[in-house]
Amino acid sequence: MPELPVLYTQPGAESQRGTDFWLYRYLRRISGFLAHVLALGFTVFLLILARPGTSLFSWHPVFMAVAFCLCMTEAVLLLSPETSPICPLSRKCKTRMHWLAQLCVVVLASIGLVFIVCSKNRSELPHLTSWHSIFGLVTLGSTCCQAVCGLALLCPRMVRVTSVSRLKLYHATCGLLVYLLATATVLLGLCSDWFQAHIKGPVWYVCLFIPLYPALVIMNQVLDIYLPKKKGQM
Repeated sequence: MPELPVLYTQPGAESQRGTDFWLYRYLRRISGFLAHVLALGFTVFLLILARPGTSLFSWHPVFMAVAFCLCMTEAVLLLSPETSPICPLSRKCKTRMHWLAQLCVVVLASIGLVFIVCSKNRSELPHLTSWHSIFGLVTLGSTCCQAVCGLALLCPRMVRVTSVSRLKLYHATCGLLVYLLATATVLLGLCSDWFQAHIKGPVWYVCLFIPLYPALVIMNQVLDIYLPKKKGQM
């Protein structure tokens, strides 16, 4: 029986690949940690800028910032094995906490919607006259749909889901689109008269960049980690 040829491996190649792998994971963890910091810091910044309690409108950016800038970002990041702040917990526990965080997004954003409606009614101003308001309403409706889909994934037997893996893929894809929609809503809010009356010049451009960074981290997390796994299971 002929002997199989022995493949030659360059000395040090395995150690180099191992070093590159750990460097890659280290950079991903740093980027994830920075996404947490920016999400929390930007939310606190908006809370201070809004000065809650000074007017009826002031509560609108407060609840919306906590909902979309903080809760929604943390809800997605905690599912990552590298950027999650609760890594020791099981996948099942993280999934339940993810759904609870998304439920908080729906509740807080709904309260923020009530405040802006009441504020406009008191001032006798028309509703849905800007892209920010239209995107915000679509984002809230989409988030509600995602929460219902997430509940179906938590209890697949109760709702008689036949293909859980396929539904997970759709849920992850739509979830990414909803997060990008929420990011667009926040960016449009930074273009509003209220925000530009407080923040101008180079600082405004810095604020415009901050919501984009967590969005890029989350996009990489979903596309690079979650979706390729589920494609092979369909």
